[in-house]
Amino acid sequence: MKLDLTLYMRVVGIVGALLIGGLNAASSQTVISDSDEPSLYTYCQRFQTLYTQIREQSITPDSARVQFSRIMYGLQERFHSQESFQLDSIQRDSLRRSAQYFNFPIKGYSPSAIGGKHGEGYRGTGFDLFDYNVRGSHPAQDIFISDRNQDVIDDRTGAPVDILAMTSGLVIGIETQWKPGSEYRGGNWIWVYDPILHGLFYYAHNSQVDVRPGDWVQGGQKLAEMGRTGFNAYKSRSPTHLHLMYLQIQPDGLPQPLNTYSWLVTARLTK
Repeated sequence: MKLDLTLYMRVVGIVGALLIGGLNAASSQTVISDSDEPSLYTYCQRFQTLYTQIREQSITPDSARVQFSRIMYGLQERFHSQESFQLDSIQRDSLRRSAQYFNFPIKGYSPSAIGGKHGEGYRGTGFDLFDYNVRGSHPAQDIFISDRNQDVIDDRTGAPVDILAMTSGLVIGIETQWKPGSEYRGGNWIWVYDPILHGLFYYAHNSQVDVRPGDWVQGGQKLAEMGRTGFNAYKSRSPTHLHLMYLQIQPDGLPQPLNTYSWLVTARLTK
């Protein structure tokens, strides 16, 4: 089945806005209330709480997997009950191969800024989202900017660099409280759930976060400003960059990292 991508994405954006409309997110680190019939914002709060527990190692990996799966099943059910989000695997694969679906996540930059000659920085083996002690993998692409003096200001423009959403989706978690000296690796991060792909985008090391849990964002919309937050990213040996990861949700509700390199090299650029 051939998709009219422009019309389809317009409809999806309208439906997404209606689904998310009326939600006012409070502090990113504040869990408010629960209900018998969870709202989308409640799923965001559950994800925020779970990810914090994983980071603080206050939950076992097995328990975290169970909770994560429930959240993903709930999000999928809520969105896929809407006709605009009901895609079969062939349609979804077609979107993933389309250069029109993805936006390059750094304003003013192109795929030449991706680390390595062909994105070799991606290492998915050994990844475990639920065990904070697991190290060694790097299931992400790092995208660098020109910032020789490491002041998070673009040497070419003299201005901060905008981080953009690769696709439309629901902001389900953020961190804004990272401080120098913290051992947290991602710094100030953002998680966005794409209900069409049924996957999660993770944008890390931001200096400033401009979205909140419960926000619906359009592809190409500003999410944050480039930063150097995070245990390793803050060190002078690390060039200023965006850490971009994508996790595909599997039928069992658990995440599988995918290499975004092919998406990035064909993505639409924003000057």
